[in-house]
Amino acid sequence: MMEQQFYVEMRDINKQFGDFQALEQINFGIEKGKLIGLLGPSGSGKTTILRILAGLETAETGDIIINGQVVNDIPASQRGIGFVFQNYALFRYMTVFENVAFGLRVQKWPKSRVKERVNEMLRLVGLEGLEKRYPSQLSGGQRQRVAFARALAPEPQLLLLDEPFAAIDAKVRQELRRWLKGMISTVGITSIFVTHDQEEAIEVADEIIITNQGRIEQIGKPVDIYRNPTTPFVARFIGDSAELENVHLFPGFEYAADQIKHAIIRPEYLTVYKKGEPVEYPNSVEPGVVVQSAFRGTVTEYQIRLSDGTIITANRLVDTAPLAEGEQVQIFARRLLAFDEERAFPVENICLAGVRPYVI
Repeated sequence: MMEQQFYVEMRDINKQFGDFQALEQINFGIEKGKLIGLLGPSGSGKTTILRILAGLETAETGDIIINGQVVNDIPASQRGIGFVFQNYALFRYMTVFENVAFGLRVQKWPKSRVKERVNEMLRLVGLEGLEKRYPSQLSGGQRQRVAFARALAPEPQLLLLDEPFAAIDAKVRQELRRWLKGMISTVGITSIFVTHDQEEAIEVADEIIITNQGRIEQIGKPVDIYRNPTTPFVARFIGDSAELENVHLFPGFEYAADQIKHAIIRPEYLTVYKKGEPVEYPNSVEPGVVVQSAFRGTVTEYQIRLSDGTIITANRLVDTAPLAEGEQVQIFARRLLAFDEERAFPVENICLAGVRPYVI
């Protein structure tokens, strides 16, 4: 069997800042043309990974490999990397054209080729006709597109993006996410972006690398990581989860009692029944009381207090009968995410396995 060939690799990377271990045994490989999301909480090491790849920081141990070449000792300016920062980092006194042309002129591209390439990049990012404007005359989304065009203009072999949408308002950010995914696909450039926004990573990335306390917790496709987190940290971190104090509160999971030490539950695992509504598995519901509600567009989100005092989040479609605060409801849990000290794993309600459910 042939060994997997990666375009970008980090092997056995360790990095310290004084006594602080910023990265510990970082290992991963990325295929050519993929868009990878580095996802984790603040201080988890994701930006340090990006800076070491770019040559802006030096690791104590390990190798950085790009397109088959070890680049540890190659200066940042010679690694063929485009970098997009969250604060745009545009030159205020340069026009859009001059900003995009800057790297090309540093590399001494011919004047005619510079003009051709800048115009090509502005068409790519949808900014034709804005060549003579200054950054102050652009919206936040337009400034970030200029930053993308400038990073891509010198034809880098790798594009790195450090929280590229952090400084942009929510509506424009959502539009730019879709635009970025389409643009990367069109250009075909291998790209890595840092984010602490899991919705952003899930929507945009081909694969996600989740970091925590300087280590990699899990690598995989967004849908796989979301559905099947493999560590306690990822189980807690991904999704809108509530940790159950009493892991055996919901009927239907007794068969796995020896496996379930701790568990979390997500809104999509729950069905909430209003009094009088038909219940599919009446012997496997847990009572609760509605504490709070919030309209979310297609669904209404409810905070519900269980019998042991735990507050969970559950959703109901907007075209179903609304629930009032203080109303008593019944809740059916289809699945739990169980975990111990080392691993996480899904546990299904026995009712869904076609086996007679536990009867209260």
